[in-house]
Amino acid sequence: MKLEVVRLTLGPMENNVYLLGDDSSGAAVVIDPSFDSQVVLARVEKMGWSLGQVWLTHAHFDHIAGAGEIARALDLPPQIGLHPADQGWYQIAGGAGKFGLSIPQPPPVTIHFAHGMMVPLVQGQPPVVEVRYAPGHSEGHVMFYCEALAVLFCGDVIFHQGIGRTDLEGGDMPQLLDSIRDQVLSLPDQTRLLPGHGLESTVGHEREHNPFL
Repeated sequence: MKLEVVRLTLGPMENNVYLLGDDSSGAAVVIDPSFDSQVVLARVEKMGWSLGQVWLTHAHFDHIAGAGEIARALDLPPQIGLHPADQGWYQIAGGAGKFGLSIPQPPPVTIHFAHGMMVPLVQGQPPVVEVRYAPGHSEGHVMFYCEALAVLFCGDVIFHQGIGRTDLEGGDMPQLLDSIRDQVLSLPDQTRLLPGHGLESTVGHEREHNPFL
């Protein structure tokens, strides 16, 4: 297995959309598909990968906006993974209407993430990430830790010298800080943090320099 990460910054909210693929088998997943999904599909084709799953850290609209378009473009419908506690957001298209926006209703969830779950790129193959439950930004927020690459796909939990907002429904500042302490700062300092927006960082950098911590 030869894992590789591709980051694409897309859409009006400059979301970081990630592809995690195995160059050996060609299997790949997309994490938090935002707007401009044609860019994602073009990169998958360029890499020679086959996209089989969509992993969602949470269900706010800017992190799920492209799920429907990607699913319709594939010959076989992808598996869609989300934590059950964010299903409410998912059913209302991520709350896009609250911001005067509209996105296509995404496909039904088929993988129900839970804390500690080990997830493969293809069902029946060895797992590549560990699911880490990290509520606070939303009730069902999860992160994906890939030990083999020493990376954490952290969604909107923690940013470069910042943290996720907690003023939306289901947000909780004390809970978010607990999630960061328990599920982020418990990882080795060299672990790369790949957030939903902005620059990447490391656990060690945030431990020393994040003003919220």
